[in-house]
Amino acid sequence: MYVCYLDGSGTTGTSGGETSHFVLAGISIPIWHWRDADQEVSQVLAKYGLADDELHTAWMLRKYLEQSRIPGFEQLGPTDRRRAVYRHRTLQLARLCGPDDDARRQRTRKLHRKTEPYVHLTWEERRQAVLDVAETVANWGFARLFAECVDKSHFDPARSPRSIDGQAFEQVVSRFERFLQNVSSPAPGHQRNHGMLVHDNNDAVSRKHTQMMRSFHADGTLWTSLDCIVETPMLVNPERTRMIQIANLCAYALRRYLENNETQLFEPIFSRADRIGETTVGVRHFSPPGCNCAVCEGHEP
Repeated sequence: MYVCYLDGSGTTGTSGGETSHFVLAGISIPIWHWRDADQEVSQVLAKYGLADDELHTAWMLRKYLEQSRIPGFEQLGPTDRRRAVYRHRTLQLARLCGPDDDARRQRTRKLHRKTEPYVHLTWEERRQAVLDVAETVANWGFARLFAECVDKSHFDPARSPRSIDGQAFEQVVSRFERFLQNVSSPAPGHQRNHGMLVHDNNDAVSRKHTQMMRSFHADGTLWTSLDCIVETPMLVNPERTRMIQIANLCAYALRRYLENNETQLFEPIFSRADRIGETTVGVRHFSPPGCNCAVCEGHEP
């Protein structure tokens, strides 16, 4: 049995302020490696005081402005760093007390809540923590990465039977299914390998993907019947599920490479893409012809 953990990065909308790409990534782990993989990630994060905290890549890699305003922040110990950041944040919220500050105050509170576990670390320390986790994942020879990376400028809703996230989900499901078929023994009497999807418990997306999986089980995807994936996606809280957090890291690394050519996270993560020989079959960049990114260069024709 293999478990494929799914999460996305980027937005699916096409209005101003949206990301240029949407990426859905799945990291597949054999169940007999799950516990060791989970513990390895927690051990890496423990070195940074994050053993019991969520690995949320995007929030960790933001610059926290108040840290730059604290004299000698890097020389402070973790407890003093937290105290100094809390003091600045309390004053910041106190200033947002006018009748026109409601929206900004809500955004600021969200930022504070999401980044609270990481404020004792400098940006460089947070970056190194994420890189250390990515290198750990790169060493998981048992893991396989599946992803659909959609360049939204190339996506034509009038020509596609599915939405952006729907197309991404169907692609990832199809590639995971084919992987399971490929690793199953064809010998008579041997049981095939089965797989299960585990998904972030986002109400709107999870309901849609559950309905799609029921359809895939009945009629197959556009590319394959489902003979190995069982059930509809299991829904979990990403804050408490390390491997969903790893899927989030994978999706973020792919998107930032395709949008900004950031390679530090991409290279270790992309090394785990499912391949047949030298051909990348697990990850696709849905993009205009002529793209020469590493994903397109290595992808099956």
